[in-house]
Amino acid sequence: MDPITRKNYGKQIALALQGGGALGSYQGGVYEALAEHGCEPVWVAGISIGAINATLIAGSTPEHRVERMREFCEQITQPSALWPALPVDGWRKLMSDYGAMMALMLSQPGFFKPNPLQAWVTGKPATSWYDTVALQEALERLVDFDRINARETRFSVCAVNVCTGDFAYFENAHRRIGPEHIMASGALPPGFPAVEIDGELYWDGGLVSNTPLQYVLESYPRHSTLAFQVDLFPAHGIAPGNLEQVEERRKDYEFSRATMSAHWQQGAADARAAMAAEPWLSLAPEEVGVRTFDILHTH
Repeated sequence: MDPITRKNYGKQIALALQGGGALGSYQGGVYEALAEHGCEPVWVAGISIGAINATLIAGSTPEHRVERMREFCEQITQPSALWPALPVDGWRKLMSDYGAMMALMLSQPGFFKPNPLQAWVTGKPATSWYDTVALQEALERLVDFDRINARETRFSVCAVNVCTGDFAYFENAHRRIGPEHIMASGALPPGFPAVEIDGELYWDGGLVSNTPLQYVLESYPRHSTLAFQVDLFPAHGIAPGNLEQVEERRKDYEFSRATMSAHWQQGAADARAAMAAEPWLSLAPEEVGVRTFDILHTH
């Protein structure tokens, strides 16, 4: 069959990207596989790291999207040049733990860094452990916001109003999008500071919901849609028996180059398996309005 396109499939293609910190490179691999199949979304929606990846997609020409996503991943990771990549489970685990510790204690280049000491000794109390000026600079360098605001691709990101707790969606159909909207969507407290937009403060959208899928499904006017939701946290697995195993299930701040690359490769492999299966191409019964497919976990 020809590659899926809006022309020959008859549905708008949407890509919903959830939050998950360092796990976000998985989304890069997923998008790479979708693009290989000719499955370009006409709508990208994201929260937190998903908002950043959505911005890199919507703010780049199709032929440069994978390149921009890789560039961002490489910018915020440090290769372990001094540490050989030995194929030993214990060594990999040690390097993973070391990378996570360094991210928490020091910084991630091009992403965040600890608040300077004066933030803790001046009269004004700090409201976050890190500042994200470097992220703003990265977004301004890598993203063509004029392209996003030209609405060639529908674009939505979500944040939470700090004072009201209300969900807020920032969409290029309704406002001009800038770096501040993406940073607000990823402002996870207490690590990152709230972001002010039009006199209101916003935090990470994942505080209320970690996926923009509901917004995609409920938006009006309704269109027949094929929506790909990219989950970052493993929903399936054995019950953790200790704190270390709990951390393994949720570790989203391990930014080493090797780990980020592994996430990307896994995302690409999983998406290629999904595109090979293509269960959405089978005809649905007339009485069925919505179908869901969990291709990697069908049991």
